[in-house]
Amino acid sequence: MEEISSISFSVSATTRPARDHEVDGKHYHFLSVDAFQKAIAEDLLLEYEEVYTDCFYGTLRSEVESSSAQHPVLLDIDVVGAVNVKQQYSNRCLALFIRPPSIDELKRRLQERGTETEAFLKERIDKAEYEMTFAKHFDHIVTNGVLSDAVAEVVSLVRGFIEQE
Repeated sequence: MEEISSISFSVSATTRPARDHEVDGKHYHFLSVDAFQKAIAEDLLLEYEEVYTDCFYGTLRSEVESSSAQHPVLLDIDVVGAVNVKQQYSNRCLALFIRPPSIDELKRRLQERGTETEAFLKERIDKAEYEMTFAKHFDHIVTNGVLSDAVAEVVSLVRGFIEQE
């Protein structure tokens, strides 16, 4: 986003509790399970997924309705949600799958963060392995081995996409 100033970030909604440093409306829209289910019923979500039991994530339609080719919006969403958005917007959106260099490296990175219990870490790794099977549904796959290289690749792909619009 620092490289392409016209992009705005879509703040996702979630039912998970905020971490100490997170601010409602900036990092996520933190909703109760009831409020999230009400948003589903009222069709206020472009996409959503129950990623873990009673832990929903989704994109509020209001976060993307004002986007345009001149002012695109960036979504950082679950693979199932991304596939759903791609189906709805087809060639009007660019879907990038960001993958770790390996599952072992992902596990190491998560352990290094120190925010997960061993049980939740296993659940996250299992989920990541499942999510890798969705990569073929995306426009491009970017491997996040060296962060600066991955960022450069993403910026290049996004710039190319915006320029063709």
